[in-house]
Amino acid sequence: MFDWMAWTWPTATFFLVIAGLLLTFTILAVKFPEVPRTGILRIETTRGDRLFITLLGSAFINLAWLGLGLGPQYFALLVCLVYAAAVFRWV
Repeated sequence: MFDWMAWTWPTATFFLVIAGLLLTFTILAVKFPEVPRTGILRIETTRGDRLFITLLGSAFINLAWLGLGLGPQYFALLVCLVYAAAVFRWV
């Protein structure tokens, strides 16, 4: 049925993680409403905004990692995790 999509385990895992994040953040927004805060970017952001900024930045980090040939992609994941922690803390 899904043969035309050429799914691989890494691709499926990627989309499942994104879906899980969206579900988790939706539940958090319903249970614990948040007041937007202003961080170092001087714009008001909510959890969802910071998640979007994190996902977008992580995509660019991974593309740069691939383009520059800096080593195994797993190390880029570590850089993305540090980036995500920084975004959620200070943005």
